Amino acid sequence: MTLTSATSPTTITTSMDSPIGELTLTAVDDVLTGVHMNEQRHLPKIPVGSKRDDAGLAHVVAQLEAYFAGELTDFELPMTMNGTEFQRRVWASLCEIPYGETISYGELARWVGNPKASRAVGLANGRNPVAIVVPCHRVIGANGSLTGYGGGLDRKVWLLEHEAAHGSKPVRAGQQAQLDLQAQLA
Repeated sequence: MTLTSATSPTTITTSMDSPIGELTLTAVDDVLTGVHMNEQRHLPKIPVGSKRDDAGLAHVVAQLEAYFAGELTDFELPMTMNGTEFQRRVWASLCEIPYGETISYGELARWVGNPKASRAVGLANGRNPVAIVVPCHRVIGANGSLTGYGGGLDRKVWLLEHEAAHGSKPVRAGQQAQLDLQAQLA
C-alpha cells in the first residue's frame, strides 16, 4: 500500500508598489485572499510554503493599478475571506458602499442587521483581509471623524481624497461629512 499525504492548496503571493506604499497580495487557486499594507495592524502571516507568482496575480495588480490611476471604481475579482459569519456579513456590506462615499460605523451596523453593534462592526472592519478591494476605508465615525484604519489614518485620508478626486461625490472629513451623511440617510 502506498500512502500519499494530502496537500493543501498553495498560497501564491506578489507585491506591488502603490501611492500608499507596498502592497502584498495573496491568492489560493486563483482566488484573492489578501491585500495587505506594510505596517498594518492585524497583518496575517503568509503561510509556510507560499510561492511568489507575479503572473498568477497580474490581474489583481492590473485592477489595483487602474484604481490608483482613478480609472476603476469597482473591482471584479473572485475573493475568499475567512472569518466569522458576522465578519463576513460586515465585509459583504462594505462592498455596498459606493465609491467616493462614506458611512458611519453605526450605519454599517444597521446594514448588517444589528444597530447596536457599531463597536463589533469596527472590530470586523479592522480584520478585513482584502483592504482597498473591500473598502473598509469608507467607514467613518458618527461625527464625521476618520477614526481608525488598520493601515494607518494617513492611508485612509489618501484613499478617501483619491476617491473624492475621481468620484462624482466629494468626500470631506469632519463635520461637513457628517452633515452630508445625515442628508443621505434622511
